[in-house]
Amino acid sequence: MLGVELKGATAAIQGYGNAGQFAHQLAEDILGMRIVAVSDSKGGIYKADGLDYDVTTQFKQQTGSVINMPGTSPLTNEALLELDVTVLFPAALENVITGDNAGNIKARIVAELANGPTTPEADKILHDRGVYVIPDFLCNAGGVTVSYFEQVQNAYNYYWPLEMVHERLDAKMTAAFHAVHKMARSKQVHNRLAAYLVAVERVAEAAKLRGWV
Repeated sequence: MLGVELKGATAAIQGYGNAGQFAHQLAEDILGMRIVAVSDSKGGIYKADGLDYDVTTQFKQQTGSVINMPGTSPLTNEALLELDVTVLFPAALENVITGDNAGNIKARIVAELANGPTTPEADKILHDRGVYVIPDFLCNAGGVTVSYFEQVQNAYNYYWPLEMVHERLDAKMTAAFHAVHKMARSKQVHNRLAAYLVAVERVAEAAKLRGWV
């Protein structure tokens, strides 16, 4: 949608837990991205030519942190957010991108894997600067979507093969993204507000169809 070539593009991940590690694996394996920085609660590491997923996760498992990994440079969590990368994945804490540092974000895309990593004030600053934010309740909704699939399967006691789960998840997430992107463009608002608009519109339409309003 943005005309950004992700193969070979750089990314940084703040928060190297479950979500952050999967983001590293998928961005590297599927998109061919180069993850140049990752961090956890103890600090971060940087490597210009990219951090290998297997090496980084093994080091994290063995030592309990990514810090001091051989061949890397130390980096603070705060500095990681302001790296000159194509994609920034805030995957740890809420309220890490604020009005104080939003003006320093250099990433072209911010893909929120944490819940609430960007404050409302920062949302406006990022939008005005042309940073494309994929909001948390769209970007990290894959897990709860598959939980819904599990509920559906349990309801009629018929279970899908893994390939079908992946296929239906892809369809759901892709449709949700395009709905939000289209709403943001049509209303000239940032993606978080657009996602709320899509959600409220769907609830309103359902209420009308049920004759509640």
